[in-house]
Amino acid sequence: MEPDLTLKNRYEKICSHLDERARRIWLGNEALAIGRGGISYVAKETKVSRNTIKKGIEEIQRPPQQVITEEKNRIRHKGGGRKNLVQIDKTLLSDLYQSIEPFVRGDFESSLLWTTKSLRDIAEELQNKGHDISYRTVGTILNSLDFSLKANKKTDEGKSNIDRDQQFLYIYNRCNEFFQEKQPVISVDTKKKELIGNQKNIGKYLRLKDDPINLNVNDSISMGEKVIPYGVYDLTNNNSWVNVGINHDTAEFSVDSIRRWWKLMGKELYPNAKKILITSDYGGSNGYRIRLWKRELQKFSNEENLAIFVSHFPSGTSKWNKIEHRLFSFISIAWRGRPLISYQVTITLINSAKAKTDLHIDAILDETVYSKGITISDEEMNSLNIICDSFHGEWNYSIEPQTP
Repeated sequence: MEPDLTLKNRYEKICSHLDERARRIWLGNEALAIGRGGISYVAKETKVSRNTIKKGIEEIQRPPQQVITEEKNRIRHKGGGRKNLVQIDKTLLSDLYQSIEPFVRGDFESSLLWTTKSLRDIAEELQNKGHDISYRTVGTILNSLDFSLKANKKTDEGKSNIDRDQQFLYIYNRCNEFFQEKQPVISVDTKKKELIGNQKNIGKYLRLKDDPINLNVNDSISMGEKVIPYGVYDLTNNNSWVNVGINHDTAEFSVDSIRRWWKLMGKELYPNAKKILITSDYGGSNGYRIRLWKRELQKFSNEENLAIFVSHFPSGTSKWNKIEHRLFSFISIAWRGRPLISYQVTITLINSAKAKTDLHIDAILDETVYSKGITISDEEMNSLNIICDSFHGEWNYSIEPQTP
């Protein structure tokens, strides 16, 4: 029998008027009419899968008594269609997160994130772990998780070091080592200074319509006092400590804030601790070049007989420090629209900060007077027990307790 050479044209005319099931049955019927070789011929002319045509033939040849009445109008059989790979492979998502976590970038306070790894790199890593996945599927899954793939281009973040991404990975791996050993890992930083007084604070909060707060017209008018919140964020327990200074943001103040956290919170949470990992910014009072910072850490190490490990984030990357988006952002929300009229109001608002992650915050007022301009001589620096890491020892180092 000579095949109908107009099959392709007839299919194109009728295709848009049929649903998936009707189209499948029509193709199966055409293949049956052709006879031997009909499935291959119909598949070639219509560009439809051979399996789809076979299913159409099976439905045509099914005895009427096997067709369930309430499912006659179903396009697909119940439970039909390809299952989502995430549903089939139960460990895929966890392995995917593990693969991209050190390279995740973007605004952590928004839902949009991006990764510096390519789709093919991620797919290759997942394949090495036994997952049957293509780079296209990786892209689909990342898109569903609100990830956006960007080129590995650094913009508006200041001058970048060539080993910046490697330093991110170093910090990630070092944190995981401490987590596995059940040793404390803390993120530290100083929040922006705030003036105490009846001044406008950015944001809004609910208040009676006819009961506004009367603020100073000139924001420069204050009580001549300021607060300097220094935060210590415990990455393991989602606990935070805020030491609210009223004097100067010095390295001595920074280490004293860490010391207070350890004595009042950390020591109880980590009774078996032998060492502490501190992640901090590139500059500021806890910057990698500050000699006073290292001398005060040596004092703290000697006092508590703890090895202090420090890793600094590269220049221009302070927003990747966990404390920025896991603590400070919620403090800003807590006091938005409210004037910081006194120290006590400031402390109360910080303690009231809440997050969906059950964040716990303790804040106290530090009235200690910290001196500025303290210099550390070369001789004193050489006496410190500092061990620099082989990878960027200026960023990654440890301070061991000195023998009495």
